[in-house]
Amino acid sequence: SGTGFLHLGGLRTALYNYLFARKHRGTFVLRVEDTDQSRVVPGAAEGIEDMLDWAGIPPDESPRRGGSFGPYQQSHRLDLYRRASDVLLESGAAYRCFCTPQRLELLKKEALRNQQTPRYDNRCRHLTPTEVSEKLSRGLDWAVRFRLERGVEAFQDLVYGWNRHEVADVEGDPVILKGDGFPTYHLANVVDDHYMGISHVLRGTEWLTSTSKHLLLYKAFGWDPPQFGHLPLLLNKDGSKLSKRQGDIFLECFARDGYLPEALLDIITNCGSGFAEKQMGRTLEELISQFEIGRITTHSALLELEQLPEFNRIHLTRHIENEGLRWKLIRELQLLVEHVYGDQQVDQEVLEKEYVERVLLLRKGHISLLKNLVSPDYSYLWVRPSVSREQLQTISAEVDEIGKLVLGLMARQAAVLTVEELNKDLRSLQKQTKDTKYSSMMKLLRLALSGQQ
Repeated sequence: SGTGFLHLGGLRTALYNYLFARKHRGTFVLRVEDTDQSRVVPGAAEGIEDMLDWAGIPPDESPRRGGSFGPYQQSHRLDLYRRASDVLLESGAAYRCFCTPQRLELLKKEALRNQQTPRYDNRCRHLTPTEVSEKLSRGLDWAVRFRLERGVEAFQDLVYGWNRHEVADVEGDPVILKGDGFPTYHLANVVDDHYMGISHVLRGTEWLTSTSKHLLLYKAFGWDPPQFGHLPLLLNKDGSKLSKRQGDIFLECFARDGYLPEALLDIITNCGSGFAEKQMGRTLEELISQFEIGRITTHSALLELEQLPEFNRIHLTRHIENEGLRWKLIRELQLLVEHVYGDQQVDQEVLEKEYVERVLLLRKGHISLLKNLVSPDYSYLWVRPSVSREQLQTISAEVDEIGKLVLGLMARQAAVLTVEELNKDLRSLQKQTKDTKYSSMMKLLRLALSGQQ
């Protein structure tokens, strides 16, 4: 629904639909359910599609991409729902309800006062055709309600197995077409699934109890329903709900912080089920090939977000090792350096592609995020450290002599800058000092070159 940003729970639902569609050479469809106009946030639907593109799981059919069964936004399909509700009115499976919002509110308050679950009392279900005509002639507002019948059939859920919920016992007849001409989710999703030829629906477990109601609607229309699979909740490690109010579970935040989409796809599948084993570092191709819907369990998936940097480290290392993906990282790192150190004196050489590439290859496996490389710990890679002679003299009084010896080593024609050769050369340099130990000389060099102890 276009009511806000895409969060990790929504991403996981989309991902499982994507994996299932790819595994069975199907079509992954994104439909925007914006029938509750009071909750629609402008730009949210576009943002969701942007984030699915960013995550590398773009839909095959959607409002942006189009397709043979559009439009893919429910607010653009109102005629279809009105005609469907007319069919149910004519068959007697639905009826017009003239109850005012005030009366419905009173029913709700009364139920709550008696510590009961609020439900509609089906009052208008019993109106005669004459009474309905009389109310219509007076121009009263009305909505369409669906008659819930007892005796629902059991259905086999792809995750939860055999299920049935006797909805008529626990709730009143639901509104399927509101007074403003907009359908509710129950009617719109049934009508759309039928006309869009949907074969499988994977959705959150909160819809499991509504499925019996939807199946009664399919039966009233005489249509075959798709197969449903309900996904268990994605929760925090302590079992609490992921908080949208904290704002740190939205994909935009992770993208802005520099996390790779592969790391997010990896962690939300690693904490859940659907695979033979837990395994860090899976690529999207591996997720598709290893995914089995029969392996999804009914247990909630507990997300350990503090592990995300480690997941990202694994995928970032893979990106650095891949020559094609490395180009993009080089450009990103160049922009980060300019952004963080732009007002300091940056030598232009450090922004050259070859240098930035060497930095990436040198620190791969050590960093979790690309932005780690522009933290103060790594500032010496981009700006010359300024360390005073006084500071260096606290380590050794032979600062100038050591400096000259090292510069002489660098100037030598045959200086080989490998770790092994440098070790030998520096040890021989230390022997030329009067009374500076090797460890002190190395400490002094580290401070002079990096500005760090």
